[in-house]
Amino acid sequence: MDPVIVVGAGPVGLALSLALAAQGVPTVVLDEGPGKDEPRPARTVVLREDTADLVVRLGCTALHEEGLRWTGWRSVRRKQLVRAVPLGEEEGAVPLPAPVHVPQHVLTEGLREAATAHTLVRTVPFSRIDTLEQDADGITVHTREPGSTWWRGSYLVGCDGARSTVRKLLDIRFPGRTAVERHAVAALRAELPWPGEAVLHRSPPWRTGGAEITARPLPGGVWRLDWLLPPRGELVTPEALVTRVRDTLAGWCGDTPAYDLLDTGVYTLHHRLARRWRVKRAFLAGDAAHLLGALGTQGLDEGLRDAENLAWKLAQAWHHGASELLLDSYQAERRAAVASRLRAADQSLPILRGGSGLRTLVPGRSRGHDTLLADGHLGCGPLGAPPSYTHSPLSPQHAEAHTPVGTPPGAPVTDVRVTAPDGDTVRLRERLGRGNLLVILIAPGTGVWDRRHWLTAGVMPRLAEAVDGLPVKAELLLTESYPGATAHTVLLVRPDGHLVAAFSGVRPAELLAAADAARGGAVGTATGGDEAHTPTGSGRTADVD
Repeated sequence: MDPVIVVGAGPVGLALSLALAAQGVPTVVLDEGPGKDEPRPARTVVLREDTADLVVRLGCTALHEEGLRWTGWRSVRRKQLVRAVPLGEEEGAVPLPAPVHVPQHVLTEGLREAATAHTLVRTVPFSRIDTLEQDADGITVHTREPGSTWWRGSYLVGCDGARSTVRKLLDIRFPGRTAVERHAVAALRAELPWPGEAVLHRSPPWRTGGAEITARPLPGGVWRLDWLLPPRGELVTPEALVTRVRDTLAGWCGDTPAYDLLDTGVYTLHHRLARRWRVKRAFLAGDAAHLLGALGTQGLDEGLRDAENLAWKLAQAWHHGASELLLDSYQAERRAAVASRLRAADQSLPILRGGSGLRTLVPGRSRGHDTLLADGHLGCGPLGAPPSYTHSPLSPQHAEAHTPVGTPPGAPVTDVRVTAPDGDTVRLRERLGRGNLLVILIAPGTGVWDRRHWLTAGVMPRLAEAVDGLPVKAELLLTESYPGATAHTVLLVRPDGHLVAAFSGVRPAELLAAADAARGGAVGTATGGDEAHTPTGSGRTADVD
């Protein structure tokens, strides 16, 4: 069968190709550029816990070597500390996961090295497509000079950014809002008072501070500083930006310390959402499908979640065939999740930037501002939390055997310790991304079992037989406890880590029905029918021509 064609070799395209390769699917990555990114220290990304784990699982070592996991979050208004929150799992810390901050070119290069090392991934530089044709058996694209070539694939995914050629060739509209926020940005090396902590300073008491400044640490004493600018009108000259740097450092340190300015820039953030994310065998992902980033939200997080969601569905289609429902579910789930994030940001922006109406939303004006902004930066609440596919078309019908646990159906499962078939105890997230459903039995006290023989103990033989009879490949795991679950509860988890259903005991018939729903029902042709529809409730942004 022909490989999957991935157009675009940014973090999302490379992550998708690696995720497919991990499930035995070959890919060709068509890279418009030369196969190497120019270092830009001021262009950085913040990854939440789930997306950082995904990147590591795909073989990228850059996060360990050149990324920094924040140790705390500090919010300041004028001269007053509003909130100081420790992050991570250190003793005494609140249970908030620590985001990872890394330069984007470092992340891209780490993913590219992992892709180069994988035999199922082929990257082709200087390959800009200009033609796209689909038929019942596959998809064909043409790349223009200097590497004029026709390429044949089983499916194609456009991960080629905000100006996506794939999106234009598919004639998909990309409505939304322009210039939602503007930021002046500087990367510099300096000694600031909060090593390892991210800082949000609102209404700083110096003339050039503006409305808001964010400081995010990187390894080696490097910081990325962002100044929120008025949406339009203010021209940021190099001299004006240096003045901002000096005034800000003096405001934080008492006087301007020695610093090394590494890079600067001005970034304009847009909010846009493609009307469709699937047309027959072609899909959109990442910035080609959506743009967001205001109020601390991170568009790359959502792009990586696109890749993880789509990879296991395309792998199922490539190896075994897939129902139309399974392939359509990518748009239904991911577009609705991003639309919800955009709505939350658009509803919060007038409150946070205009300063009106906050008291009706959150008691305490200053505290309310901080709560909303922290959500976006730390990955909490409607602005930042990982998505839940509550209304997914892959959700099984409710049955009496279903039982509630701490994770609602459709939400990401908690990363508990599990015992794998080989007897090793690992994190649950380490078993994701292999194309298998996961069936997890909650069995308190099993820590004292002989793990070489746990598959033959208690209810395990009956559960193992039920798992062997599922319509898709599944892996059986064991854990001593899970939030909100009682003994002998059985969890069914998708390959991307979202809960399908929880059952009270071993229920083979109900487990089979849920697994069948999770694969989108009986396998049919995977060519795609007419244009994929926009799911009800997916939301829209205002049109911008």
